[in-house]
Amino acid sequence: MKERVALITGGAKGIGRGIALDLAAQKWKIAICYRTSETEAQKTSLAITERGGQAMAVRCDVSDPVAAKNLVAQVEQQWGQIDVLINGAGPYHRINLFEETVEGWNEMFDGNLHPIFYLAQAIAPGMKARKFGRIINFGMANADQMISQPDVTAHYIAKAGILILTRTLAKLLAPHGITVNAISPGFIDSGSAPPEELAGVTKRIPAGYIGTVDDTVAAVRYLLSDEARYVNGANIQISGAWGI
Repeated sequence: MKERVALITGGAKGIGRGIALDLAAQKWKIAICYRTSETEAQKTSLAITERGGQAMAVRCDVSDPVAAKNLVAQVEQQWGQIDVLINGAGPYHRINLFEETVEGWNEMFDGNLHPIFYLAQAIAPGMKARKFGRIINFGMANADQMISQPDVTAHYIAKAGILILTRTLAKLLAPHGITVNAISPGFIDSGSAPPEELAGVTKRIPAGYIGTVDDTVAAVRYLLSDEARYVNGANIQISGAWGI
């Protein structure tokens, strides 16, 4: 891949950080957006430059449509274009549906689903003009099954919505040389959950082990490559066969 510009929301840590560092090794220009993880964002930016990439770290709440639009404009002003959008940001909490608050319910949609819409609207014109673009959204390994989820209801509905939005964007943008795909992780050791908690779910995973950030990064690398130019509207599960 030639030098490109990527915008990664939630890029300060975890899977987003792994993607950023992988692209940095290929000399990409990488803008990472964070909401609260300033220390981690600074460390990731330094790691990007150490690996040969160029870094920009921007504090932004992409659940705000105006802020999301301004984020795209800021990156385009700095580097002239955005070739890749990785929608990795998204809050999560576990609570029974009948104990959920209105604020908590709305947060799951505002943080997980709505930013993809806001950012896609802002970034599509530039991608269309250049006849190239890659958008990757993050779902959830079993969100396509539409099963009951009493303790993560809003989060689950938002993730299912991401799959519909991904396919819709793919159909609308395919004529312009742009692909839009989803990656749906299962249990991944990304640093967000204690090791003992992950160890407890290993027996539920047919593959018999927890996935790594590298497993997810490999799928992203493929979707960004020329080999995946005809893959559009897909949902790749990274779960060791859990959730299917």
